[in-house]
Amino acid sequence: MLVSERIGQLFVETEAGRDRLEYTEYGAGDAWVVLLPAELMPRRMQQPLARTLAGHGLHVVTLDPLGHGRSDRPADPHAYSVTAFAEQVAALLDHLGAAQAVVGGSGLGANVALETAAIAPARVRGLILDAPLLDNGVEAGIAVFGPLLLAARFLPLSVSALRRLTRPVPRGIVPFWAGVALDTCDQRPPAMAALLHGLFFGRAAPSARERRAIGVPALVVGHGADPMHPLADARMLAEELPRATFVRARTALEWRLAPGRLDRAAITLATGCWKTSRRHRRTGA
Repeated sequence: MLVSERIGQLFVETEAGRDRLEYTEYGAGDAWVVLLPAELMPRRMQQPLARTLAGHGLHVVTLDPLGHGRSDRPADPHAYSVTAFAEQVAALLDHLGAAQAVVGGSGLGANVALETAAIAPARVRGLILDAPLLDNGVEAGIAVFGPLLLAARFLPLSVSALRRLTRPVPRGIVPFWAGVALDTCDQRPPAMAALLHGLFFGRAAPSARERRAIGVPALVVGHGADPMHPLADARMLAEELPRATFVRARTALEWRLAPGRLDRAAITLATGCWKTSRRHRRTGA
């Protein structure tokens, strides 16, 4: 099913100044869903799910948080944190005139969705949490992103060289996920170092006590054989959230390469979160 797609922008105030964020809207209506990308990846990674959800009558927005994709990339570590990203989601909802949304994401995006529910609970109607990074993934996260931080800080030419090699490749001639990978390589050393520094030394997610207080419906998807986003974290989170449904992905790439089953779970969660309000609007009419 074809859905309308529109690119937009908003501006947010940070400690680094006034920064621009870019987003894409899919579909229309007042049943909002906001989707966030994984760490360092562009919002385009959520395009397939966004189109699927919009095809089922939802108004979906994919956002590049600060330092990602086509949004601004300040070189100030204070501009980056999971809490700052959650505040950007709230600012996006204000910009769109949306009182509430189902908020979801993958990896870092899942943590940001959780944080949005913790700091702005009245704005979150439900959660779609794919491969969250919590207590059990910390060591693997350090092992993966620590060298990237050091490279960006002390070997910036390596990051710039990768960008120069990948940037000229036309995205239209490569498979979709290859294009997403190429976009992820489009990093600027000072901004990349600042982003990773901010994430390393800032709050990574709401505390267990805060998570247990999040009462909205949630879909939690866990992956096996993914040490940075371990299955144990997803299971733990599903047990903590009072209204969570846990689904185990068959592989770490199932939602990317064979998305049907997990798409259906996301559709069920997102549409279910809006059924009550739709019923009330019809009754009131």
